[in-house]
Amino acid sequence: MKKIAFISLAFILFCTACTHNSPKRYQVGVFDGFGGSQTCIWESLAACSLDPDLEARTITTADIAAGVLDSLDAIVIPGGSGSRQYLNLGAQNLARIRDFVARGGGAVGICAGAYFFSERPDNASLPLSGARAIDIEHDNRGHGNVAFTLTDEGRQLFGEYAALDTLYCMYYEGPVLVPVGTYTEFATMRSDVHEEGDAPVGMTVGRPFFLGTEYGEGRVFCSIAHPEATPGKMWMISRMVRWTLGEDAPTQRFASDPALQDASLVDRECLMTLDDIDREAACFKTLLTGTAAEKCAALDWLKAHSSWDAKRWVQGLLFDADPSVRVAAAAYIADIHYLSYMKDVETLYRTETEPEAREAIGNSLARLRSLRPE
Repeated sequence: MKKIAFISLAFILFCTACTHNSPKRYQVGVFDGFGGSQTCIWESLAACSLDPDLEARTITTADIAAGVLDSLDAIVIPGGSGSRQYLNLGAQNLARIRDFVARGGGAVGICAGAYFFSERPDNASLPLSGARAIDIEHDNRGHGNVAFTLTDEGRQLFGEYAALDTLYCMYYEGPVLVPVGTYTEFATMRSDVHEEGDAPVGMTVGRPFFLGTEYGEGRVFCSIAHPEATPGKMWMISRMVRWTLGEDAPTQRFASDPALQDASLVDRECLMTLDDIDREAACFKTLLTGTAAEKCAALDWLKAHSSWDAKRWVQGLLFDADPSVRVAAAAYIADIHYLSYMKDVETLYRTETEPEAREAIGNSLARLRSLRPE
């Protein structure tokens, strides 16, 4: 009996040690409702999937009403329209989200999500961030890759980029924020975005780019831009999630591909001008009716200008009649790290009959797969 008891005790201690040494696994819900951009939802899920210790899934208004927040550690409000997401949730669900954070849950707001969590005069919001959005009448001020710098707190949180003076990230009409309460600024906007909508000059420079605050027992992190849509920066979303859950200096397991955290993949400011927007629209028409060479040239231009819309256009080009277009589309998807189309590229690779095209598509597929953790 003593021998059996000793073996049992040893087994319990072994299991306890294994549990203690196992990474913490977090449950994350990405809100999928009216007002959320479909691509932003996909990209938020993909960004969370880069961290093997985050289990992310979409949640709806019905899920929240049914109590899904009780099974989650954090939620993400993705880009789209903050006011429409607010309307879609309804007063009872908004109260549930507020209580969820106050009880210790984490919340990340991206672009429209940052609007959602910030005070907006004369607009609906759930103001938990300690910030207020200003110049809302010019919220369609422009988009493209913008410059930002990390603060000392940001260098601690995103230590992989601590030595870099300036970073670049996709921005799409994100909020201009000012303090109304207390928050920590993790990064600061350096670009002046005013290309569209008669937006005033100088409004965005020096404003918060990333910020975080405590609300009750929980935390809220806001990003005015889109790391989840920026090659080499997608991993920053999972770091934001981890910060909301109390990890001030997180350590994470990632895939071995250095491209996952390669800041040089987007290394310059590139804001869409009005002429660029016209050219982008012309590229769309080319992708519809152009020759194979014209389609490939259009993809090159769209990629060089970090087109926001092209990522929705390229999916069908994987199944274009011309193999050169199929190859170019697969390479485009791999270059922008668009994991949401992984299944499409896998299917293309399985069904491609032209040997040289199949080899090139296989290389693009391998690059995509290398971004996923084992």
